[in-house]
Amino acid sequence: MSFVDSIRERARAARKRVAFSEVGDERTLRAVRELIRLKIVEPVLVLDPADSGSHAVAHGLGVEVVNPATDRRRDELSEWFAQRKAATGRAPFEIPDPTSDPLLYADALVARGEVDGSVAGVVRTTADVLRAALWCVGLASGGATVSSAFYMVVASFRHDQEEVLTFTDCSVVPEPSASQLADIAIAAAAARMHIVGDEPRIALLSYSTKGSANGSSTQKVRDATDLIHARAPALIVDGELQGDAALIPEVGSRKAPGSPVAGSANVLVFPSLDAGNIAYKLVQRLARARAIGPIVQGLARPCNDLSRGASADDIINVAAITALQAAGLAGANACGSPGENES
Repeated sequence: MSFVDSIRERARAARKRVAFSEVGDERTLRAVRELIRLKIVEPVLVLDPADSGSHAVAHGLGVEVVNPATDRRRDELSEWFAQRKAATGRAPFEIPDPTSDPLLYADALVARGEVDGSVAGVVRTTADVLRAALWCVGLASGGATVSSAFYMVVASFRHDQEEVLTFTDCSVVPEPSASQLADIAIAAAAARMHIVGDEPRIALLSYSTKGSANGSSTQKVRDATDLIHARAPALIVDGELQGDAALIPEVGSRKAPGSPVAGSANVLVFPSLDAGNIAYKLVQRLARARAIGPIVQGLARPCNDLSRGASADDIINVAAITALQAAGLAGANACGSPGENES
C-alpha cells in the first residue's frame, strides 16, 4: 500500500470531523466531495457570511454547514472570543466582530473540541492561518515553537519500495535558534509516529559532518542535538550530518562511523528556513517526489495550512493527516491529562 493510500485508509478508520473555512474556493469543494465519497473524514463547512453566493452549494453537499451569522453558538462564541482577547491581550485580526471570520470561527470550534481539526490556506495566507490557530488553539503543552513539515514521498533508494522522508522546517521559522531546532525535531518525530507510523531517525543537517568544519551554524546544530538528547533521550538522533551522510549508508559509514542515524535518517531537520524550503522544492521538482504538506507542528490541536497553489488532491491528503494528528492527540490524552492550550 502506498503512503497516500495508507494515510487515507487510517484516517477513514479514525472517523474525525475536520472543518473547512474556504468554502467559496472550488478546489475546497472538489476536495470535500471526494472526502465525503471516500469517507476519509467528516467535513464540517464553515461559511463566510459575506460570501452568500457559496452558501447554496455548501448546503447541497449533505454535510454539516455552519453559518457564523446564524449559528446557535454565535453568542457563546462571541463571549469566548472576548475572553480570549482579554486573556492574551491581543486580537488575531483587526476586525470588529471575530465571529464574522470563518477561519477564526472554524479554529474556535477546534479549540472547544466541537471538531477535531481544521484545514485552510488555499485562499488565506500562511500568516493568517497560523495567527488564527495560535490565538484560538494555542501551543501544545510544553511546546514553545510552531513549525511545519513536508512528507516527501520519494522513489526507492535504500529499500525496494517508495520511502517517506520528513523535511522540517520548510515554511515557518526563518532562523531557528538551537532551542527552536530541538523543538522542531522533537515535534517532527512525534508527528511522524502518528502520520507515517514508523520509528523516527532524526538527522540534524549541516554543511559539516561530525566536526569536519566549524562555524556558527554548525555549532548551533551541535547544540540543538545536545538539547534533544537531554529533552527526549529516547529519540534516535544525531548531528551535525551532511545530507549524503544522513541518507546514504555507504557515505554515512565513512563520514560518521558509529552514528545511530547516518545512512538511515528519515527525519531531516534543516538549519534554516532557506535550506528547508529550497531542499523540498528541489527534491519535489528534480526527483519528482510527492510533497505532502505543509503540516503544522507544535499546536495543541491540529490546524493545518495549505499552499495557495494546492490542488483538491493536496487538500484531501492534508485533511487525512489532520485526522491522524487528531487521533494521535486523543490517544496521548487518554494516557494522561491534556495540557493547557494557552498561547
